[in-house]
Formats: sequence, C-alpha cells, structure tokens
Amino acid sequence: MHGATEIRTNLPDGGEHPAQLIGDDPDTDLAVIRIDAPRLAHVRLADSEKLRVGQIVVAIGNPLGFQASVTAGVISALGRSMRAQSGRLIDNIIQTDAALNPGNSGGPLVNSAGEVIGVNTAMIRPAQGICFAIASNTAKFVAGWLIKEGKIRRSYIGVAGQNVPIHRRIVRYYDLPRETGVLVVSIEKSSPAERAGLREGDLIIAFNGQPIGSVHDLHKMLVGEQIGVTATLALLRQTDKLELSILPAEIGP
Repeated sequence: MHGATEIRTNLPDGGEHPAQLIGDDPDTDLAVIRIDAPRLAHVRLADSEKLRVGQIVVAIGNPLGFQASVTAGVISALGRSMRAQSGRLIDNIIQTDAALNPGNSGGPLVNSAGEVIGVNTAMIRPAQGICFAIASNTAKFVAGWLIKEGKIRRSYIGVAGQNVPIHRRIVRYYDLPRETGVLVVSIEKSSPAERAGLREGDLIIAFNGQPIGSVHDLHKMLVGEQIGVTATLALLRQTDKLELSILPAEIGP
C-alpha cells in the first residue's frame, strides 16, 4: 500500500471499485482506504486488552491467491514485539498458530463471536505455527489518526517494553491504580530514555500522571503533541517508586 500509484478493491459480490488512500502507517503495517460502493457491511473491533492465551481465533485472507480462505487456531502469546519493514519495533503483537501465508497480511483475525481482535501481519519462516497480528486496539488507534490527519506523528522515548504484572503487595503499598506495568526490556543508545536515566528492568507505571498498564497505554501517550515537551515518567525500580523527567523526541521519517 505504501507508495502505491493505484488501488483497486474486489468485493465478495464480484464488484471491483477504485479506492482512495486516506493514510498509511508503515510503522504498524496499517492503512486506511476509502471506497465508494453500496451496501458495505462492517465488522466490530473487539477490545484486544481482554484477550487470553489459549483463546480460539480464526484468520481470514487470500493466501497465495486463494480468496477468502479461513484458518483456525489459538492465541499462543500476547504482548510480543516484532520489527516492521520500516525497522520500528511494534509492541503488543498477538502470536497465534492459525496458519498464515503470503496474502493473509491485512486480513482480520477474529474471535469465536466474529469480532476482529487483530490484523494479520507476518509469519516466521520456516517455522510452523508462529504467526503474528497487530492487536485491534492498536489498529483502532492508528486508524483514528490516519482518518484525522492522514499520517501519524509520533514521539518516542527509546525503550522496548513488555506487559508484566505487578506484585500485589507493591500495588497495595503504593496504592497503584493498575496491577500491570511496562517492563523496560532494552533502551536505545542516545535515546530520551537513556538521557533521562531509565534502566533495563525498570517498570513504567505512569506517564504525566496517567496510569500505564500496558505498552498500548504508553503508545497512546506518545503522540505528536508530546514531541519536545517535558513529561514525568513514574516507575518502579525493584521496590522503589521513582519519578524521572523525560523529553520525548520525534520519530524520524
């Protein structure tokens, strides 16, 4: 989709329609297009934060040109990270063993109620049963900005994170509003996080006073308006609660 000069869509009724690109985001492998066609049905986006490992899922797509193919599986893991073709790390990825092949990318991953919980994006070759989808909450967030602005300006702090639970004793001691946070797995060199003094193993629990319970929560805070604006980052370092000042930077093109 990125850099395409012409977009055409084929619908299940056999109709073919030209499409207009509203915006695309190579960093998450997502795009929004507009088509003018009658009686279009739509699907419901479920809350991907409520997913559980082992939940049954169905992937729909056109693998290797075989239209409207359906494969089934389970959610193998949540909160994975992988790199997009742009090189940016995408967090909060859904891992599934529902078979995906070239042509499945962009198709929906749905739950047993037919609600979309993710957008199929990648597989690992030559491994079997290791496939990935962009979580529906991420897709909803990205689509909203693409419809509004046509692109996404992002700030970043330069950490790779993973959703983890917080020990209940610590939650009670500090009276934390969430029982999960974002574990800092790695820190980019010369990044805002490194300059602010973050360390691997720190657990991010709030950004500018807003609770952070997941990587998705942190991504929602790191929008264009935060570029170059000093923010307060609350974190747990072992059992100590700390606050650091951080200056998010803009993600380059």
